[in-house]
Amino acid sequence: MAKIFITGSSDGLGLLAAKMLMEQGHEVILHARNTERAKDAKMLLPEAKCVLIADLSDMEETKQLAEELNALGPCDAIIHNAGVYQADRPTIFAVNVLAPYILTAMITRPQRLIYIGSNMHPQGSVVTNALSLETGVSYSDSKLQVLTLAKAVARKWPGIYVNTVDPGWVPTKMGGSAARDDLDEGAGTQVWLASSEDALCSGRYLFHRREVPYDSRADDEDLQEQLIARCEEISGIKLPAY
Repeated sequence: MAKIFITGSSDGLGLLAAKMLMEQGHEVILHARNTERAKDAKMLLPEAKCVLIADLSDMEETKQLAEELNALGPCDAIIHNAGVYQADRPTIFAVNVLAPYILTAMITRPQRLIYIGSNMHPQGSVVTNALSLETGVSYSDSKLQVLTLAKAVARKWPGIYVNTVDPGWVPTKMGGSAARDDLDEGAGTQVWLASSEDALCSGRYLFHRREVPYDSRADDEDLQEQLIARCEEISGIKLPAY
């Protein structure tokens, strides 16, 4: 049985992934943005170990979340599922990019790390000298940046399985009712990477458990280092060496 933490797991793909993992017998720690969402999540998945509360748009709350999770002992896998789409640019940067960086850097290192990408990432940009909590980024920018972060972590931490998932355009609150991709497959790839012995890979970009093409800018080591340096500067948190 694995111990798995999932950010943004009070609804949507995160909640579904948690449900799937618990049905397999794993221990799951949920995360919600506020108390009301936490109550809803616990009501829907009462067998979850607990629900941690933090607004990931708030850097200090994100740091506190990392400390609270560490106090519960090490996890086997972490799914960085939380994300926002229809939000202002500063919030998109804080939640989609900076929060995964802070949590990756601060949480006791698990054996598996899963980040959530998007097929919109090729439309984005990694202009690291312009990154700030004041100006923020577009959604496409954020998804190219989080893929770049995942690629950097996979390179720097060779003993850890680090991968990025494109869940597809799925019918969640974010995706909307017109979304055409399979919801179970969108969550299922996260579950597979977090728990399966057949998923011992790293540095991959996956859609429905298959490797798919991605923007090669994410492999640029100079860009990776610039992104990490900028996130470190903004957050005051250094990514540990392996």
